[in-house]
Amino acid sequence: MLSVHTSPLDQPGTGDAGGMNVYVNELAQALADQGATVEIFTRATSSTLPDVVETGEGVLVRHVPAGPFHGMDKADLPGQLCAFTAGVLHAEAARPPGWYDVVHSHYWLSGHVGWLVADRWDVPLVHTMHTMAKVKNAALGPGDAPEPHGRIIGEEQVVAAADALVASTAEEAADLVELYDADPARVHVVAPGVDLDLFAPDGALDATALAAAQARARTALHLPLDEHVVLFAGRVQPLKAPDVLVRMLAELAARAAREGAGARVPLLVVLGGPSGSPTAVTALLELARGLGLADRVQVRPPVGRAELARWFRAADLVAMPSRSESFGLVAAEAQACGTPVVATGVGGLRTVVADGISGELVRGHDPLLWARAVGDLLADPARRAVLGAGARRHAEQMGWDAAAGAVLKVYDLAAQRRPAGP
Repeated sequence: MLSVHTSPLDQPGTGDAGGMNVYVNELAQALADQGATVEIFTRATSSTLPDVVETGEGVLVRHVPAGPFHGMDKADLPGQLCAFTAGVLHAEAARPPGWYDVVHSHYWLSGHVGWLVADRWDVPLVHTMHTMAKVKNAALGPGDAPEPHGRIIGEEQVVAAADALVASTAEEAADLVELYDADPARVHVVAPGVDLDLFAPDGALDATALAAAQARARTALHLPLDEHVVLFAGRVQPLKAPDVLVRMLAELAARAAREGAGARVPLLVVLGGPSGSPTAVTALLELARGLGLADRVQVRPPVGRAELARWFRAADLVAMPSRSESFGLVAAEAQACGTPVVATGVGGLRTVVADGISGELVRGHDPLLWARAVGDLLADPARRAVLGAGARRHAEQMGWDAAAGAVLKVYDLAAQRRPAGP
């Protein structure tokens, strides 16, 4: 596996680390559990990193020096692909001939490395886009810069070169065919998985048990027991649109003022760090202060996986106002914990969130629409409990074992499609 720009060892939720990190790590381990041996190549970002890290039985992460360790933005990485490719080829040269059976690249930068090394080793290239420039540019948030034309060209080249493309949803598969002229026969839909043991309810799925589990989680996290808590977990950037949730609070505050009688505005917890702009968190907090909501918005740093599951269980609901999502792993993990999700009806979220069963889909990013959806759900604990139970049942269809089995079949199909070498 190739993951040039971000390591599966990085903490998701800040910088360039997000759902893709989880995807690569969890898929690699699930493949290893089914008998594969997986080596993940990623760019070294510190001189203190070991050359090789074993993350689990059958899974190695290799750190490849390519460019300076510090001060490298993702936009600078295309200039380091030659150095990264050389590092991958040198690692393979120390192995017996025919060591690798398949190259699976993640994100377009890795795809260019994979294109060369797969050709050199005469093995199939399987590629997962994760995000696509043409899709992102069609859904830019306020102040968000479009993806450069060079990335679009690079993605088109990878799509043409790959022996197989793995899409997370049918919608992503359609985008590959319609926007990138991918061969439909080479596009395979494999839904990412969820760690259903780690992300699980703390007890039964009835209203009483869910409420008790929520109280235990809040006590452990030092959250108030008598407040409604809305959780946003992810990188703070325009694409993820946490600003929509702050503006939503302003609408809910106006509603509370009209209703009176002690009506409260929910507490919004943003669990994540800045991405793209180093001032993204500061700007979000300034927006809250400007709207008179400084005491209703908390920004916490991203947390490890087990702690994240606790946060999901502590929340009344998880909100994902993203402008674009190829899948939406946060939504799947939250639902696996028995927490309903309110999300924008875009991209993979339309598949991950079963509208009216595991959560609600909102059309667009109008804060008033978000206030209605979230406010009505917070005011109806019985409905939240029903959606919470439905969320877990829906998530149970998305285990990593099934995903790994499907990806192994894609590898076989890619090998069959690849032209025979000389």
